[in-house]
Amino acid sequence: MTTRFCGFILWAWCALAGCTSRNAGSEAGNAPAKEYNQLATYFNQTWAKAKHWDDGLAEVAIYDAERMIYGKNRAYEYAVLTVKEDFNRENNVKTDDYTRNDLFEVLKVNSFARIETDNYPYHYLTSVFILRDRPWALHKLTTSSQEWCGNTFKSITDKGANFDLSYNSYFDGQGTGMHQLPKELLVEDQLPYTLRALKFTDNPTFDANILETQQTNQAKAPVVYKAHIRSINAQLNEAEVWQVQVQLDSAKVNSYWFAKAYPNHLLQQQTWDGRNLKLKKISRYAYWKRDS
Repeated sequence: MTTRFCGFILWAWCALAGCTSRNAGSEAGNAPAKEYNQLATYFNQTWAKAKHWDDGLAEVAIYDAERMIYGKNRAYEYAVLTVKEDFNRENNVKTDDYTRNDLFEVLKVNSFARIETDNYPYHYLTSVFILRDRPWALHKLTTSSQEWCGNTFKSITDKGANFDLSYNSYFDGQGTGMHQLPKELLVEDQLPYTLRALKFTDNPTFDANILETQQTNQAKAPVVYKAHIRSINAQLNEAEVWQVQVQLDSAKVNSYWFAKAYPNHLLQQQTWDGRNLKLKKISRYAYWKRDS
């Protein structure tokens, strides 16, 4: 299935579902994201409720990474930081006041990359916020790119009945705008976290709508795949691991390898378009604190 055809499917789907109404659904600050009942069967709903995430520290994973830019495979270091946060509904951000009565818990996953090219570096920062009690349920996503030609920023916010994808791009033909997306989907950028919470021992196999990665320097029309997800036992570097294969379409397959022991760290990733990761080191610490 071509990207153009996938984009047409998304447009038609939204049109039939009435997704073009800007005021559809409630504001994210007033109501939590709906539960995706069709996905709940395959995930451990209490996966992120473990005390492991309540120690006030962040999981900091550093990967040796590769990505294709300007037709060349670029090597770089990729940092993924995962930490529990308390959001308030009024501002839909991490709270400073823990006595409020509108708080709810999320897991934040920040991914940062600086990628050198022949002429100038690319920078990406993507923040994914997942509801703590539903590890498949995206609550919010922001992503930005910076390079010498300009900035691009995109955000996905939960509007109750749908997601809003807003964008601001420096590319002609893109500029600023907004798309509405159906709620019953996963975003490719959340998978390195969300797939950790699969019920691996059940070897789940299922279909899901997956929005292609938003960690790019452009804001093209969103593409949603009807993907097939399969979890199997596998070996990686002579160790027993879980492997998850995500078939976006007949020509696009992503693979993820996770440790069998909790918290099921992502050990390796290979994607159809060359965004590859290999775990280099992992630790837990409060990266936001300065040494005195």
